Parts: sequence; C-alpha cells; structure tokens
Amino acid sequence: MNSSKNLNTLVQDIYKTLEPLCNNEGIDFPDEAIEELGDNIKNIFYEWKNPKQRNNGFTLRMSNVGKPARQLWFENKSQGSVSDITPSTFIKFMYGHLLEEILLFLVTLSGHEVNSAQKEVTVEGITGHMDCKIDGEVIDIKTASGRAFQKFSNGTLAEDDPFGYIAQLCGYEAAEGTDGGGFLAINKETGELALYIPEELDKVNIKSKINNLKESIALDTPPERCYDPVPEGKSGNMKLNKNCFYCKHKFSCYADANDGEGLRTFMYSKGPVYLTEVKSTPRVTEIVNEL
Repeated sequence: MNSSKNLNTLVQDIYKTLEPLCNNEGIDFPDEAIEELGDNIKNIFYEWKNPKQRNNGFTLRMSNVGKPARQLWFENKSQGSVSDITPSTFIKFMYGHLLEEILLFLVTLSGHEVNSAQKEVTVEGITGHMDCKIDGEVIDIKTASGRAFQKFSNGTLAEDDPFGYIAQLCGYEAAEGTDGGGFLAINKETGELALYIPEELDKVNIKSKINNLKESIALDTPPERCYDPVPEGKSGNMKLNKNCFYCKHKFSCYADANDGEGLRTFMYSKGPVYLTEVKSTPRVTEIVNEL
C-alpha cells in the first residue's frame, strides 16, 4: 500500500489529479494505463454479451443477505425465472460495469492502491465477490442516481438501506478481517464522487444475520413484514411503504390486505398507488392487480 496516501482523502486526490484538465492542461501518466483500461473495458463487453448461465433456484448470496427476511422468504418460495430480467436491465448492468471500471482507473491514477478486484469470499457458507480493496480496506463501488447518491455524500445510507448494502459490506469485511471499509459512489448524472465509511454502530453482526436468515427462509410461513404501511393523505387509507413499491412480491405479501381482497391499485396522476386498507374509495381509476 502507498503509505503516502490516506483512504479518507481518496475523493480529493482523484479531483486533484484531474485539475490540470480544468486548465486545458494534460495529465501525465503512462500510456500503458490507458491500454489496460481499454482491455478491461473490452472484457466487460465480452462478458456482458455472453452472460453466465443462471438457474431458476433461489440462492442466499452475499449480495442479498442485507435484504429483509420476508422478501427473501418470498424470493425462495417463488423461485423466480430468468425472464424477470428485462433488456433495459442488461443495459443498466453494462454501463454500471463501465463506470465502475473507469472509477477504479481514476483511483489508481490518483496514486491509491487497488487490489482484490472481484475476489471470491465465503462467510458462514455464503459466497460473494467483493468489488475491490483500496489502500487495504474493502470498498464497494456504487453507481447511483442523484437522489440515491445523497445517501453516500450525506452519510445517511444507514437510515435508509433497503438493498442491504451495509450488511453486504460487513460480509466482505468479515471474510477479510478488516473493519475500515466503505463505499465509493459516483453520481452517474453529474460525475460527482463520494466516499462513505459507515460508523461501527451502523454495522451488523453478519454471521448472526446469515444464520438467522437461513432459519427464516426455511419457515413454512413468512416472517414479519419488512416495512409498515403508511397513510395515504388524510382519508384514513393506508398504502405500501415506498420501499415495497417496486418489490415484485408485493401482491403475494399483501394477499391478506383489505380484508382478504389483497392490494388495491389506484391510478393517480402521479402514478399507481397500492392501498393496503381502503376507508374511502379514491375517485380515480382502479386497475386490476396482476399476481
């Protein structure tokens, strides 16, 4: 590791490295670095156009151990198919991988050490591939929209982490025996960067969490709901929590809502609203839910 570099100054070091470009000046670095970047990008496209074979079975992985137990229970029971992935999702995968590679290139360019890229690790029988280690610490690379980026730039991810990113990081750190890692995020709308190192109190005992998840997933009935419904206006109606909105299991999860009728969907000008309890029928079109 380059002892003259500190992980906490990573973003500033990257920006400083790029400052000459702002003054119409060039950046001095070996041509081999660009050639290596080009090779890595080429490999991304080769792997992207020939995706690894996916099966229809559910697997507990390091990338999903941070998700709520109930969501994983339904994932296990539904045994979702590969058709759940749309062409637009593959485009998102592609540019996400490209941005990650470019970001790691900039990290190296700024003088920080990058290693252990895509290293396979195992904790309590659960396997995952971490993005990399920077200056000896586990770092997860995140490409984010403007709103999601704020969780990293403001350090508020622990308050709203529906995808379980922090638990995933804890898994990689447990395997590596480190505890000072975090997230290097890039705002894909503006190019801004942010380094977020979670506080120790925000982390989880990943080994206990994994073992608890294994027990929950094996249950005959689903665990408690991930998030409580929230009020929809002042009518007394209740709707799905925002973190449930895009969940593909929401209709199955709330099959007992509305006295057993299930979720009721009303199309407002702002988009669909999924009501778990209807006290006052909205004066907008109700659409038939597809299970």
